[in-house]
Parts: sequence; C-alpha cells; structure tokens
Amino acid sequence: MNPRHHLDASTLIGYSAGALPTGFSAVVATHLSICSQCRARLLDADRIGGLLVGQHDGAALSDGARADILARIAAAEGPQVAQLQTAASSDRLDPGQLPAPLRPYFGATYSALQWRMIGPGIHHIRARNVADGHLMLLRIAPGRSVPMHSHGGNELTMVMQGAYDDSLGHFAAGDVADLDCDVEHQPVTSPGVPCVCVAATDLPLRFSGWLARTLQPLFKL
Repeated sequence: MNPRHHLDASTLIGYSAGALPTGFSAVVATHLSICSQCRARLLDADRIGGLLVGQHDGAALSDGARADILARIAAAEGPQVAQLQTAASSDRLDPGQLPAPLRPYFGATYSALQWRMIGPGIHHIRARNVADGHLMLLRIAPGRSVPMHSHGGNELTMVMQGAYDDSLGHFAAGDVADLDCDVEHQPVTSPGVPCVCVAATDLPLRFSGWLARTLQPLFKL
C-alpha cells in the first residue's frame, strides 16, 4: 500500500515525544502500521530528538537528567525499530480485522462493530477509554457528503476502506487528513463501497449548516 496523503511533520514529532492525545496517537499508530514512508520519518524524528537532548546545555536540564533521557532513548530505540520493521512486513489493511492500534478502543473485527446512525447514510462509533479529546469510527454510504465544517482545534482522519474527495484532494485507504482550525471542507464519498474512517479531534467541529449545528450536541461531534 502506498498512501498519497501523509502525517504532518509536527504530528510525527509530537508522537515521537509522547505528547499527542490518546486518540491522535491511535490514528498515527494505525497509519504507521501501513506506511513505510512515515515510519522512516518517525525514526528520523526520534534521532533528532535524541540529538537535541544531547546538545542541550541550558540550566533547565541537569547533567543527570540529560543522561537519564539519553539512556531512555537508547533503550527504547531498539524495540521501536523492531516494531516498525515488523509492521513493514504487512503494509496493508485487513478487510476483516481492525488495525491493531484501534482494537483496544473498538474491538478486533469489523463484523462485531455496533454502528449508531447519526444521519442519512452516516454511522459512527465513539471509542472507549479515551479521556482526552474524541476518537471515533465513521462509516459513510457511497456518494454521500458530510456537512461542510471547519475545526475548533485539530482533526486527524485516516481512511480504512473506500474513499472520499474534498477540496484537499482524493483520499483512499491508508491516506490521512492532518487538519487544523484553518481548514474548511466537505468530504464526499466515492461510489461503490462505504467509506470507513477513523478520526480523532481535540475540540468539537464547527458546522456551517444550522441543522448540523442543532444536532451536534446530541452526537458530540
């Protein structure tokens, strides 16, 4: 699989530093499981972070603290590289199984998912065990459009099945939309099969239409 839309550099740096909210980390890990390009970029981010710590000579970081952080980076690098190499052996999305990073929140298989309708042709499932922000699965019927919206904060969405188009381009399985509050868009799903996505947000969406705004508190989007 060769995704055409990838994670933003700042997102990878945040993931490397362990600074992302839970939902965002889950989406990042899911994309990394099938994208060799972003795995390579993540390793670069890890190494750069280690170099910056090693070169830091300000009073805010003592010699003991610097040595401790460098030791942790060295200890973690081996297992992380091994995990990424294991992921690289199967760069694809299983049509029957949810990606491993999402299973703690939604379960193991697509067939066991219990979807909730939130609009004509649009269903969703909110994740379990996410305290910071929101993580959800969306299933949108072919040829449907999501209401026009922008974002109160950040949104990270990955397509797992099907595809959609918006002002940013064509997004197919494996692609991620890494968006901030400056983006307004209206995804329209492609014909053929439903589009299934996983999405993380840190603040509610901002819908343009009055109906979507009215229903928003009910579905907590």
